[in-house]
Amino acid sequence: MVKKRREWPLQGEIVIGTIVEVFDKGAYITLDEYDNKKAYLPLNEVSSSWSHNIRDVIREGQKTAFKVIRVNPAKGHIDLSLKRVADVEKERKLLEWKRAKKAEVLLEFAAKKLGKTLNDAYNEVGWKLEDRYGEIYAGLEEVARKGKEPLLAAGVSKEWIEVVTELAKEHIEIPLVKLSIVLELKCYKPNGINIIKKALIEALNYAKMKGYNVKIYADGAPKYRIDGVAEDYKQLKSILREVAGVALEIVNKDGGQGRILEEPKK
Repeated sequence: MVKKRREWPLQGEIVIGTIVEVFDKGAYITLDEYDNKKAYLPLNEVSSSWSHNIRDVIREGQKTAFKVIRVNPAKGHIDLSLKRVADVEKERKLLEWKRAKKAEVLLEFAAKKLGKTLNDAYNEVGWKLEDRYGEIYAGLEEVARKGKEPLLAAGVSKEWIEVVTELAKEHIEIPLVKLSIVLELKCYKPNGINIIKKALIEALNYAKMKGYNVKIYADGAPKYRIDGVAEDYKQLKSILREVAGVALEIVNKDGGQGRILEEPKK
């Protein structure tokens, strides 16, 4: 069960709930993130559209996103609305929920390897990553990218670092995008081939120095293709233009001609 640090949800919060009982005047819901606390969904908060039967809209066992409209911890009451959840809020919450579940699975694996409990994993790793990265899974993604550093920065103790790093690298795949930019490079000087070769090598060295993930290919002279991989399209377009700029500058400076033939595009 995915955990929250708060015991009770906040008014206005979007929560994940499971419908456990439907009756004519409403439904009872258990809140998955709040230790299965029971909440109430009144009939008039089920749907903005008229329906002859509440069961045409919801059913037992259904798990979805609800908005909290009233909370009274003293009385143990939580009232929910289904109709007040916008589609974009529902989509965002369900994504957050899936990421939280993946994070919990990794924390549970780590706890078992160290002979600890899941609560230990949340207290000693999970909440620290959430404090620093806004979300436990976002912190684990940083670990998958950079290794131990994000855990150290979050203040996680040494006994967890090796295990969590190994699990994050093994189980979290960072989604990447691929793009290409095509250049035309010409030089009619006697040493023109060497000038173009030098320009491409310098561009590749520049990319390596900056930590960019790019490769350069001859695409049938005078066309040359630079392929790149990164996490974001906008970032990758900028990287490819930057690397291409290095090659173009050298060729043009040494008496050749260079230009971009094809801009990077999805």
